[in-house]
Amino acid sequence: MPTVMTMTVKRNLALIVTLLLTTGVASVCAQPKDTARVHRLPDVVVDGQQRRIDNSAPVRVIGSADYLRLGVTDVADALNRLAGVTLRDYGGAGGMKTVSVRGYGAQHTGVSYDGVMLSEIQSGEIDVSRYSIDNVQSLSLTIGDGDDIFVTARQATTPAVLAIQSLTRLPADLKPHLTAQMRLGSWGYVNPFVRYTQRMGRSVALSAVGDYVYADNDYPFRLRNGNVTTIERRTNSRMCSGHAEVSGLWTPNDRSSLWAKIYYYDNDRQLPGIVQYYTNVCGQQLHDRNWFAQTRWLYQASRRLSLRLTAKANWASSAYRDTLLPDRRDDATYQQHEYYGSASMLYAPCRDVEINYAADYCYNNLSSSLATDRRPYRHTLWQTAAVKFQRQRFTALARVLWTLCLNGAHRGDAQSDMRRWSPSLSLSYRLMEDEELYLRASMKDIFRVPTFNECYFHHYGSPDIRPENTRQYNIGLTWRHAWSSRLVAQVAADAYLNRISDKIVAVPYNMFIWRTINMAKARGMGVDGEARVEWTLSAGHRIDLSASYTYQRVANRTDASSPHYGKQVPYQPLNQGSASVGWENPWVSLSLHGQAASGRWATPNHYEGTHIGGYADVGLTAYRDMVVGKTRLQLRADVENILGHQYEIVAHYPMPRTHWRMSVKMEL
Repeated sequence: MPTVMTMTVKRNLALIVTLLLTTGVASVCAQPKDTARVHRLPDVVVDGQQRRIDNSAPVRVIGSADYLRLGVTDVADALNRLAGVTLRDYGGAGGMKTVSVRGYGAQHTGVSYDGVMLSEIQSGEIDVSRYSIDNVQSLSLTIGDGDDIFVTARQATTPAVLAIQSLTRLPADLKPHLTAQMRLGSWGYVNPFVRYTQRMGRSVALSAVGDYVYADNDYPFRLRNGNVTTIERRTNSRMCSGHAEVSGLWTPNDRSSLWAKIYYYDNDRQLPGIVQYYTNVCGQQLHDRNWFAQTRWLYQASRRLSLRLTAKANWASSAYRDTLLPDRRDDATYQQHEYYGSASMLYAPCRDVEINYAADYCYNNLSSSLATDRRPYRHTLWQTAAVKFQRQRFTALARVLWTLCLNGAHRGDAQSDMRRWSPSLSLSYRLMEDEELYLRASMKDIFRVPTFNECYFHHYGSPDIRPENTRQYNIGLTWRHAWSSRLVAQVAADAYLNRISDKIVAVPYNMFIWRTINMAKARGMGVDGEARVEWTLSAGHRIDLSASYTYQRVANRTDASSPHYGKQVPYQPLNQGSASVGWENPWVSLSLHGQAASGRWATPNHYEGTHIGGYADVGLTAYRDMVVGKTRLQLRADVENILGHQYEIVAHYPMPRTHWRMSVKMEL
C-alpha cells in the first residue's frame, strides 16, 4: 500500500493546484475586459478531429484524407505511423492487435469510440483490430491532458487516450447516400463493407454500417533451425468476423443535440499456436461477441455554459475452446457487463477562462463457467475539475481527478477499495508572434486499477494487488511554416520522462503456478518526433512526405543490486520509426511507405534465446478516383512487405511476407 506520506503529498499537491486555479480564475475574470468579445462555446457539431499545433500536450492525428496518401490499410497500420506508439501484433488479418504508448503498456492506454471510453475489465487490453478503418473519420492520440477540457472524467484516467472517431459527416441534402466496397487479398481474405447515410429532415439523420471479414491466414513463413531453413505454413489461423452499427442524430434546435449508437461485433476465430522448431499445431479457438449502446446529449444553455450527459451499456462474451485436449478442461466462457453514466459541464466566466467539472459512475462485473470463478464486481466513481486559461500566446491547463473504487466478489475474497487524487498540469506558449512555433510542457500523475484477471484469475491473480502509480513529464516543440499556399511543413518533437511504481508483474510461485505481485519499478526516457511536408506542384499534382521517429529507453529500476537492473522491458524497441512519400496525380496516385523497429526482448530478464530481431516492412499503394455518371468509383491496390522480409513482432508468431490487397469502392 502507498505510504501515508505519498498519499499526503499527492492530496496536498491536488489541493494546491485547485487553490491556484480558483484564485487565478477569480483574478483573471475580475480584470477589465472587452465584453464584446465574450468567449463563444463550440457549436453542436459532430465531426472529426482537426490537426492543431498549439496543444499543451502531444497530440497525433491521422484523418481519413491521410489514409490513401500514407497507404494506410487498417487501424493498426495507421497507429504504426504515430510517434511514441508500440503495437503488439500476432499476425494475420483479424489477429489481436493492442497498442501501448511510451512503454506504459496496453492497460495504460485508454481508447474511446465516438467520445465514449471502451473497456475491457478482464484483461484491460483493447483490441484495435475490431474497428474498421473504412468507418473511421480520424484517429487522435493524446498523451497527457488535451486542450479540449470538455470531456468525461473517465477520459482523464489514463496517461494516453486514443480517440477513434467514426464517420459522422452528414449529407447536406435529404437523399440517401450509399457507400459499398469489396476488398480481396492474399490467403482467402474477403472484406465487404457497406454504409448508408440519410437526413430525414432538418433535425434528424441516420446512418448504418456493416462489414464482414473472412481470412484463412494460412500464409507461408521461413523457419530457421540452426543451419537448416524450411518453408512452413501457418495453421489454425482462420478468422470470420462481422460488425454492424446504427447511429442517429437529433438536433431539435441550434442549442441541443441527442446522439445515439448501437454496436455489435462477432468474431469466431482460430488461435494459432507458437512456432517452435517444426511444431505449430494448435487446436485453440475463441469466439468473441460484443454489443453496446451509447448515447450523448449536448445542451448549450448560453454563450458561457454547456452541459453534456453520456450513458452506455456494454456486454461482452468470450468463449474459449481447445479441441486438442481430450477432457476439454480448459474450455471456458467469460461474460462481462458494464453500465456507465457521465455528466459534464463547461463554463466560461470570461473570455480567457474555461472551467470544466465532470462526474462519472461505472459498474462492472465478470462471470465465467469456471468452478473457481469468484464473480467479481466493481463500482467506480470519478470526479474531475479542470481550468483552462488562454490569453494571446499563452495557454495553461490544470486538472484534478478523484477516483473511488469499491470492489466486491460474490464468492471468496475481494480486492480492497481504492481512493486516489491525481493532479495534472500542462502549458503552451507561442514563442514568436509571426511564426507558428509553440513550446509546451506537461506533468500528469495517474494510476492504473488492476484488472479482474490480475486480481482474481485462479492460480494467477491476487486480491491483495495494489494499483500501479505513474507520473509523466513532457516538454516539446511544434512548428508549422507555409512558404506559400503550395508548400507547407509541420514538425513536432517531444522529450519525456516516465516513472512507474508498484508495477504489476507476474512471477513464478513454483514450476507450474505464476502469481501477480507489486514489486517492480520502471523508468522510461525517450524522444519522439514527426514531420510532414505538403507540396502542391501544379494542378492535380501533389507530393506528401511524412516521417516519425521514436527513441524509448524503458528500464527495470526495481533492485540496483540485481543483474537485471536497468534492462529494457519486454517488447519495447529502443528505436522505431516510419516514413512515407505520396504522389497524387490525375492518372494513378502512388504511396510508398514503410515502418522499421530495432530488436526487442521477449522476457524481462533477457534470457538467452528470447531476443527478437529488428525488422523493416515496406509497402506500395496505388489508387485512382473516377466518376461514372452519378457514381464515384475508387480503385485501390496494396502490396505489403514488398521486400519479403521475415520477422516477428511477438515472439514465435511470424508475420506474413509479401502479400496484396485490392479494393473497389462505390459511392452513390
